[in-house]
Amino acid sequence: MSPLIRSAAASDFEAIRVLLEAAGLPATELRAAQRRFLVAAGGGEVIAAGALELHGDAALLRSLVVASQWRGQGLGHVLVKALERQARAAQVHQIVLLTQTAEAFFTRLDYRVIDRAQAPAAVQASDEFTALCPASAVCLEKRLR
Repeated sequence: MSPLIRSAAASDFEAIRVLLEAAGLPATELRAAQRRFLVAAGGGEVIAAGALELHGDAALLRSLVVASQWRGQGLGHVLVKALERQARAAQVHQIVLLTQTAEAFFTRLDYRVIDRAQAPAAVQASDEFTALCPASAVCLEKRLR
């Protein structure tokens, strides 16, 4: 079975919250207006999720999570590529993210480590930067063409 990647529906947010909490990731304000979630659905359930939080022509990639039994099968990669397509369609030119555990995953997808101070000011003002993610998190970016 190949999971279906689609926009999150209102009925998906509880499953997204459960996935995030199981992975030790922040699960607050999932329905924020500027956040656009995609999910991977398989067997009638949400098995992966990720979101873009739009900040002008930049976006913060947040809440990328894959259910433990689906990890290592390329689903995270597929979901990131779908989020990048969504970003391009929204005229986003730069995706930024913070991570404590997935630096190697994102560098394999052509993201590069930057200093947090190099992120766009609007992204730096986000809850992710100011409150949710510790200063020890690695900041990465990808420029979209």
